[in-house]
Amino acid sequence: MSRKKTNVSLQRPIAPDRKYQSVLIQRLINKSMLDGKKLLAERAVYEALEQATKTLKASSPAEVFEQTIENISPSFEVKSRRVGGANFQIPFPIQGHRQQHYAFMWLVQAARARSGMPYAKRLALEIVDAYNQTGAAFKKKEDTHRMAEANRAYAHFAK
Repeated sequence: MSRKKTNVSLQRPIAPDRKYQSVLIQRLINKSMLDGKKLLAERAVYEALEQATKTLKASSPAEVFEQTIENISPSFEVKSRRVGGANFQIPFPIQGHRQQHYAFMWLVQAARARSGMPYAKRLALEIVDAYNQTGAAFKKKEDTHRMAEANRAYAHFAK
């Protein structure tokens, strides 16, 4: 029996953010937060969304962000499994919150990896890149899908 509880009922409900009333934006604020400084993260995320919307000449920051998350959400992941003395990378489909979790993590990691400017500007550039299906976060999704495609032959080991 599994010790891990992954039931949806165990997930905490996240209240929408103050400005756009979006749960997705609130999740980005939570992922961007360092050392419990939520107001600082909130300010940076809102500034980044405004900059990204201005750069893309779009109407709503919430719509831009939803499209960005959709562009970088993976639909497959690979997990290592030991079968008969050999380790195989087995592709598994991903659904829902786990897709978004990867998308948020890759977006924040890619923004933090950029250097030479404030976090809000780095996040804005990464959002614009992900919206246009380029950039480090989108490349991470492509690499994950490529790895799953390369190991498709081992999919029958999935249980």
